[in-house]
Amino acid sequence: MAPRALWKGQLRLSLVSIPVEIFSATKSGARVSFRQIHKPSGKRIRYEKSVPGIGPVKTDDIVKGYEVEDDEYILLDPDEIDAIKLETKKTFELVQFVDACEISPLYFDKPYYITASDDLAQDAYRVVRDALRDAGKVGLGQVTMRGKEYLAAVKPCGDGLLMETLHYEDELREADQIFTDIEDDKVDKELLEVATSLIDRKSAPFDAGAYHDKYAEAMQDLLEAKIKNKKTPRVRTDDDDSTSGDNVVDLMSALKQSLKDADGKKKKKPAKKAS
Repeated sequence: MAPRALWKGQLRLSLVSIPVEIFSATKSGARVSFRQIHKPSGKRIRYEKSVPGIGPVKTDDIVKGYEVEDDEYILLDPDEIDAIKLETKKTFELVQFVDACEISPLYFDKPYYITASDDLAQDAYRVVRDALRDAGKVGLGQVTMRGKEYLAAVKPCGDGLLMETLHYEDELREADQIFTDIEDDKVDKELLEVATSLIDRKSAPFDAGAYHDKYAEAMQDLLEAKIKNKKTPRVRTDDDDSTSGDNVVDLMSALKQSLKDADGKKKKKPAKKAS
C-alpha cells in the first residue's frame, strides 16, 4: 500500500512556490507489536475515554483544557484552535541557509521525504535540490503538521529532498547539568594512544545494513517457536472491531458482576451432610 502524505502545500524559495507532499521516512511495521489480553476471559483490553461518575463519553463532547490554577481549566473548542491562522499550515518557506555542520546533532528529531506533487513541479523541485547540493547548504524554515509548528531543515537526498524536523532551543537540556560531576582532568597519554589505535583499527564506512535489532529478531524467533508448540496457551477473541465505543462493555463492571455471581453461587451451595 502506498504511503499517505502527512502534509501537502507549497515549498517556497523567495518568489518560487513548488507544490509538494511530505512523507514519513521511517516505518514501524517491521517491529513486533502486541495486544493486551485479559487472561481470565481471553478478550482484548480496550481503553475508553470516560468521566468519573458519568462513564464513557462521546468524542464530540471532548474539548481541550488548559490548566491556569490547580484543578481550574480554561476550555478551548476544536474550531477555536483550527481558526488560528498560520501561513506554515500550507506554506513551507526556506528563510535561511546554513552549512550542515553548523547544526548540532542534538537538534535533529525525525526525517521526512519531500516530493513534487505533480510533473509540472518537478523542474523547479530539481533546481532547488541541485542548488542546495552545489552550495553545500541546508535550508531552514517552519512547517505546521499535526497541530504543531516545527522548525525544519531541508537538504538533498539522492534524487530528492530530505526534511528533518529540529528541536527548538528551549526543548533541549543544558549538557552542563548532566556532566557536572565529570572532572576536567588530563587523561593518561598511554591509555589515550591505545584507545585511538583501537578506534583507527575499527574505523570503516557507515553501513546501516550491517546492524540489526537483535531483540526484535530474538522476539520473532520466540513467537515462531510458541506458534509451532501445540502446548502454547491460546485464546480466540470474538470482539467485533466495528463496535462503537458506546457499546463496549466496561471491564470493571463485568468483573464486579462476575464477583457477585460467584458469591451468589457460594450462598446457594447445599450444606454438606454430617457423617
